[in-house]
Amino acid sequence: MTNVTFLHPEFFWLFLALPLAIAWYFFKRKEQTATLKISSIRPFQNSGTLLAKLRPLLLVMRLLALSAIIVALARPRSVDVSAKSRVTKGIDIVMAIDVSGSMLARDLKPNRLEALKRVASKFIEDRINDRIGLVVYAGESYTRTPVTSDKAMVQQSLNTIEYDDTVLADGTGIGVGLATAINRLKDSKAKSRIIILLTDGVNNAGTIDPRMAADIAKEYGIKVYTIGIGTNGTAPFPYAKDPRNGQFLFRNMPVEIDENLMKEIAKTTEGKYFRATSNKKLEEIYTEINKLETTEVEEKKYFNYDEKFKPYVLFALILLGLEMLLKNTVFRGFL
Repeated sequence: MTNVTFLHPEFFWLFLALPLAIAWYFFKRKEQTATLKISSIRPFQNSGTLLAKLRPLLLVMRLLALSAIIVALARPRSVDVSAKSRVTKGIDIVMAIDVSGSMLARDLKPNRLEALKRVASKFIEDRINDRIGLVVYAGESYTRTPVTSDKAMVQQSLNTIEYDDTVLADGTGIGVGLATAINRLKDSKAKSRIIILLTDGVNNAGTIDPRMAADIAKEYGIKVYTIGIGTNGTAPFPYAKDPRNGQFLFRNMPVEIDENLMKEIAKTTEGKYFRATSNKKLEEIYTEINKLETTEVEEKKYFNYDEKFKPYVLFALILLGLEMLLKNTVFRGFL
């Protein structure tokens, strides 16, 4: 009985009474037939009829009928469950990504920018019910993808992000990057709005003070999670291009991240600051943010029950009727 459940399985305890019924039958069977006292039964010793041998069939039929009634009382039924969900608290998220030349440093593998793209892609994939936008910044900033529920478009835009000093002036303008992200969210009607601001350096470009941008975010009720990316100590940074092939040349340089500024921005907006010193740590950070910013979903389940007890009741009635018919006709009286 695949996919069948029982509403009242406690009725199956009644099966324990069936052996008692069988014992009672054999104990009282002689009292249920007429007796005849004679001096000798020798003439009848080998005269047993087929009907006499089949009489226990009546007991079998009654036991089967009782078994069917017990199963019917247990209420077998199958259930088809359908669910309808709707988001009751959507979140709008903007990821502000530093694309300055230092993001090509190789302390994360293969470099900071590529490591970030891989982890951010998984984060976007997990945010099924939320809208996401992308902002990139270096010395300047721009909106790469507006806030949208089209995850395929966001993923495509993320995958094609790369360092290009012909598009954005090099440098780290944390203030302008944060301000652009705020512009994308300030008119949002979402219940919750957050910015994930990532950088690997110190604010050395742009025309907007990062602290002022943080105050603006607070005024709009936008929470900012800040991430400083880069190992402790030194890391291989690009410092020039090889004139022969145009490839970047690398050398070890100190890692400098303005952690005090990043912590201040997060604290002002009631967010949180993280430090990603490795690929694994970066993954853990995005996983934690994913858990911190949950989307509430209301789910309604609809149950459609298909009752299965009727065939058992019908089977029991047929057996009881047939037993009564045979008992009062074919097995009414015989030696």
